[in-house]
Amino acid sequence: MVDLNEKFVLGHLLMAPCRFGTREEAEKRARACSPHRWMHLIPGGRRQQRQSRDQEQAEAETKDCRGSPLAEDEPLRRGAREHLPPWRRKRFLRVPERDSPSHSSPERGSDGSRNSSDHEDGSSADFSYGADDYDAEGHEEQKGPPEGSETMPYIDESPTMSPQLSARSQGGGESISPTPPEGLAPGVEAGKGLEMRKLVLSGFLASEEIYINQLEALLLPMKPLKATATTSQPVLTIQQIETIFYKIQDIYEIHKEFYDNLCPKVQQWDSQVTMGHLFQKLASQLGVYKAFVDNYKVALETAEKCSQSNNQFQKISEELKVKGPKDSKDSHTSVTMEALLYKPIDRVTRSTLVLHDLLKHTPVDHPDYPLLQDALRISQNFLSSINEDIDPRRTAVTTPKGETRQLVKDGFLVEVSESSRKLRHVFLFTDVLLCAKLKKTSAGKHQQYDCKWYIPLADLVFPSPEESEASPQVHPFPDHELEDMKMKISALKSEIQKEKANKGQSRAIERLKKKMFENEFLLLLNSPTIPFRIHNRNGKSYLFLLSSDYERSEWREAIQKLQKKDLQAFVLSSVELQVLTGSCFKLRTVHNIPVTSNKDDDESPGLYGFLHVIVHSAKGFKQSANLYCTLEVDSFGYFVSKAKTRVFRDTTEPKWDEEFEIELEGSQSLRILCYEKCYDKTKVNKDNNEIVDKIMGKGQIQLDPQTVETKNWHTDVIEMNGIKVEFSMKFTSRDMSLKRTPSKKQTGVFGVKISVVTKRERSKVPYIVRQCVEEVEKRGIEEVGIYRISGVATDIQALKAVFDANNKDILLMLSDMDINAIAGTLKLYFRELPEPLLTDRLYPAFMEGIALSDPAAKENCMMHLLRSLPDPNLITFLFLLEHLKRVAEKEPINKMSLHNLATVFGPTLLRPSEVESKAHLTSAADIWSHDVMAQVQVLLYYLQHPPISFAELKRNTLYFSTDV
Repeated sequence: MVDLNEKFVLGHLLMAPCRFGTREEAEKRARACSPHRWMHLIPGGRRQQRQSRDQEQAEAETKDCRGSPLAEDEPLRRGAREHLPPWRRKRFLRVPERDSPSHSSPERGSDGSRNSSDHEDGSSADFSYGADDYDAEGHEEQKGPPEGSETMPYIDESPTMSPQLSARSQGGGESISPTPPEGLAPGVEAGKGLEMRKLVLSGFLASEEIYINQLEALLLPMKPLKATATTSQPVLTIQQIETIFYKIQDIYEIHKEFYDNLCPKVQQWDSQVTMGHLFQKLASQLGVYKAFVDNYKVALETAEKCSQSNNQFQKISEELKVKGPKDSKDSHTSVTMEALLYKPIDRVTRSTLVLHDLLKHTPVDHPDYPLLQDALRISQNFLSSINEDIDPRRTAVTTPKGETRQLVKDGFLVEVSESSRKLRHVFLFTDVLLCAKLKKTSAGKHQQYDCKWYIPLADLVFPSPEESEASPQVHPFPDHELEDMKMKISALKSEIQKEKANKGQSRAIERLKKKMFENEFLLLLNSPTIPFRIHNRNGKSYLFLLSSDYERSEWREAIQKLQKKDLQAFVLSSVELQVLTGSCFKLRTVHNIPVTSNKDDDESPGLYGFLHVIVHSAKGFKQSANLYCTLEVDSFGYFVSKAKTRVFRDTTEPKWDEEFEIELEGSQSLRILCYEKCYDKTKVNKDNNEIVDKIMGKGQIQLDPQTVETKNWHTDVIEMNGIKVEFSMKFTSRDMSLKRTPSKKQTGVFGVKISVVTKRERSKVPYIVRQCVEEVEKRGIEEVGIYRISGVATDIQALKAVFDANNKDILLMLSDMDINAIAGTLKLYFRELPEPLLTDRLYPAFMEGIALSDPAAKENCMMHLLRSLPDPNLITFLFLLEHLKRVAEKEPINKMSLHNLATVFGPTLLRPSEVESKAHLTSAADIWSHDVMAQVQVLLYYLQHPPISFAELKRNTLYFSTDV
């Protein structure tokens, strides 16, 4: 009995005897072939086959099928194309599974989606511990690398139309010899086979002409760029030019010679024409492509960086003119350099597929046959070898209209939804922004993304400050709880290291890692505060919270760059949305939640200590503006703003020459952002009531320990959007920063014992402490981040010199100085005391006292320890304590809680002696060791305690000895 599918096929075959032989021969051939082989011979057959299979396997997971796209601008010559069968007119080549009737080559359906049935590739969760309903999916689409692909695509060495031919077996192993498919052996209908050879070659020749024109367009700017490289104002350096255009000239010459030799043979076609030796020679020169592929990512990155830093090169790279084919009406088309750099990658696969087609239609006894076999073998081996080095992750899906939807950017962001924080994975495609979450799945099941919402980029707008609505009320997480999380994370990290050192049980280590992940996840979820709002012009607004203005700017710029193209609004059907969401698992570039527990053991732990940065100057501004810079470093998986220069008014070349000391907590990167200051109070962000300043440029560098861990300053330049910011930096490790060197000059105040200073001044509290506190309370108590934001190091050093010299102009200088510099001077004074304010002798007792569980015992112990301090130390400590409490009272304005202040001052006022610190500091990560946590807790205890009177302390009877 013949089923409907078979009747459909037979109908087409029997109605086309001119194409498939006689009616009887067509029927015989159709009956002899298995369905997955004959369906591709008829127009629409694959679609019919796919629809039938989809009905049978509606619940089946889609397969990871590798596809190789043919570039849109590589059409066949019009005359040749019209005579080609439908499979040659397809825009994308498909990869069938070898010898598997149920895994036939997938085709794009009527709705634009691609379907295939297959097993999942075995991918498992990329992070060990799920959070906030996180998952991923096996639903997969055919994805080929589109023009402008930002990451290295997977090059497919498989044929498109011969199920027997595959460079890899289904098991992923051995290469298959290039023999013609069964039932289509060369020699049968030899005349028709030779005619097909001509059609295949004509089409390939036409695309080869376009490819050569593309290489010419890519090479065109290279000569003038090289000419300017030796002048006083080069656009690019010689090294940058050689990196971007690496091997392009060689590839051009190879293909120009191949084209010039092949063209006359195709134009003067007869049955005796041979051209196998040309393909054999072309295949033998694939080593040039290997070198190009190895350099491809570097070339793209270099071109991107040069575009950001040089407007002239950006204009060149965005509109390269490519000549059209000889018979084309279009004389030139504009293509980006990024898209053209991808063409050689795509060409390797195209040439290999053409060799398959030629072999299929070449008789075995033809002189070309062994030469084409050899060329195919070389090409397949080449593709197999480079595929081992290339990331197999695809970067695109296909829209229902057959257009490429490229993944441009993705990452984890915190969304404010229903007045609570939710961790989302956000995907930016070339025409749509999709917000998803990774659902929880039971053990053994594949992860799946769940789409929360999407906005077509044509409908996405960024509301201006005055247009934006007030955000839903989201209560900020208390700072002391965030700090507690950091302490728990560091303590767990230390425990994990101890377990590993002692070769502890893997289960115990896994339990600790899980606890650590849970705390890191909560920290990541609750720490961001910078609003990033987007709006759908046809619907609602969405609010994200970010920890870094740099990150907010990256997302905004990426979206705005895509919106410059001619985008159309659309609505995704439920099926289309499911397919797009399903593709996200394989497409994603950010696999792990950015927490340290997801790092491999061999990854760098980052730097712990103090980074000294001098921001010198900036150049490249086109018009005068009020300019300043901020510095960000990463800490606990996210970036935090650490310092800010003063505003340099009305200039194109600001010269700040400001030095900052930034505390690093496992940091690996430094970011510098350059802003134009906005004084217009109408431009207030309603999400956080802060005036929105304009980012003029931004840049990032890796903190290489070998570079920064030197005694000398390291000077560097960050280039950003045509702006160059010059800065210097050096690093002081945590253990080096603990060293206290007494001042040789006892006439000053810095590095001199507090008892000596107070006796000399005949005061109870050192003059420097009183003056700095007075100035902060006068005009800095409402300053955001007071004591946390670094002051300018040069200003701090100037104040230090004035106080040491007891200069009569101290008060005048203080009144003119930046308030953060004054706060920094006070911190520096306590840090440079020869002995901490709470003394080396009592340090162990403070550590043990704060660990007591009984509140009454802790109260008696902690008060007794204060009484045990020398009077100058005690009086100064109580004076500082009351000041810090007054600062914390302004927390709603200055954002400095008691816990924040304890974190800043605790390790400064209470530190182990140098001998103690050597015993305690076993690793760099001990910046958040138990000792540091305890130091913070000691100061926090006294800050949270009711007012403490010096006279009352002295009157009370001692109940405890110092031996706690």
